[in-house]
Amino acid sequence: MRISDYWRLMDDEFGAGYSRVLSSTLVLAGVGGRTADEALRSGVSPRNVWLAMCDVQDVPPERRLGRDVKPRD
Repeated sequence: MRISDYWRLMDDEFGAGYSRVLSSTLVLAGVGGRTADEALRSGVSPRNVWLAMCDVQDVPPERRLGRDVKPRD
């Protein structure tokens, strides 16, 4: 997963504004007790950060891969 994918998932799940607040302030045990931003800067994979965020925020498993987007015709 790329960082751009991480931000797309964050924005889709939490909204563009709130996703930035969560990423910069919420401490995630799943990435060593750091915020998502700190974890990403230190080299933790965006996928692991996203999954840690999902765990803390109780994102249901069916939404952890993102929302379904129908392909264009």
